[in-house]
Amino acid sequence: MIVFPAIDLKNGQVVRLAEGDMDRATVYGDDPAAQAALFAEAGADHLHVVDLDGSFAGSAQNRGAVEAVVAAFPGRVQLGGGIRTSADVEGWFAAGIARIVIGTAALKHPQFVKDMARDYPEAIVVAVDARHGMVATDGWAEVSDVPIADMARRFEDAGVASLLFTDIGRDGMLKGVNIDATVGLARQVDIPVIASGGVKGLTDIDTLAQFAKDGIEGVITGRALYDGRLDLAAALRVATRA
Repeated sequence: MIVFPAIDLKNGQVVRLAEGDMDRATVYGDDPAAQAALFAEAGADHLHVVDLDGSFAGSAQNRGAVEAVVAAFPGRVQLGGGIRTSADVEGWFAAGIARIVIGTAALKHPQFVKDMARDYPEAIVVAVDARHGMVATDGWAEVSDVPIADMARRFEDAGVASLLFTDIGRDGMLKGVNIDATVGLARQVDIPVIASGGVKGLTDIDTLAQFAKDGIEGVITGRALYDGRLDLAAALRVATRA
C-alpha cells in the first residue's frame, strides 16, 4: 500500500484545513519545496499535492510552489486542485506531475475525465469527496445529490488509475479514517481506492493496509504528520509489510 504524505497549498504556504474550510487553515510552513524534500528523506516516493486556492478559483493559483515541489521531490507527485481543462492536464504533465486528480470536473463533465484517461492511461485519478455519503464539489463548498458509489461507477472501464475517496467531515480532524465507507467503496467498484481524511496515527495505516486485497491502493496523510502524531518512516514500513 502506498503512503502519500500531503502538501496542501494556500497562498504559497503549506497548510491543513479542518473539514475543507478555507477559514480554518493551520499554516505549517512557507517553503513547500523544503517540506517535499523532508518527506523524501523519510523514504516517501509518492507525494500528494493540492492547490487549495485553485480548487475554489477553478484554475491554478500556486503554480510556482507546485513546480518547486516537483523539482525538490525525486519521486512521483500527484496533483489536484482546479484542474478542469485539457490544457490544464497537458500543462501539468509537461511540468513533471505524475498523476492528476480531478474532482469537480469529474461530476460535472464526466466525458472530459474519460477523454483524459484515454489520452493519459493510468495517470488520471478521480476524486470522490463526500459529505454524508454524497459527492461534494467546488472545493467541497457544494454538495450534490449523487451518492459516491454512483459517481465512482461512471468511470469503471474508463482507464482511470484510482479513485481518491475523502470523508470531508474527518479531513484534518484526526478522527481516524472512515474505514467502513472507504473499504465499502473499494468493494463496490473495480478501480483501486486511495483513502483520505482523518488519519490520526499508525493504527489507521495498519488497518487500511489489511484491506489492500479489497482494492485499497494507498492512503493520504497530512495533519498527523505535521503534528507529530505519525512518523512517516514508520508508516511506510507498516504499509509495505502488511
